[in-house]
Amino acid sequence: MAKAPENFYESVKEVRKQLGLSQEELAHALGVSFATINRWENAKTVPFKLARGQFDAFCAKMVKQGKLKLPVKSEE
Repeated sequence: MAKAPENFYESVKEVRKQLGLSQEELAHALGVSFATINRWENAKTVPFKLARGQFDAFCAKMVKQGKLKLPVKSEE
């Protein structure tokens, strides 16, 4: 299984909250399914490397646009 920080699920929830997105909308933005976002937020699974990269890139883009106020990390 893919490794991710233990608080990854909190990061996903916080990103959605700050951006005012539904799980479905975030899933669409990342190119993953609603079920995937739901499982991430409920700490049932963690993303594989590709999906984590997409999430990190999305966050970085939102931070750059001033829409998100989170430190962007790519730790694995």
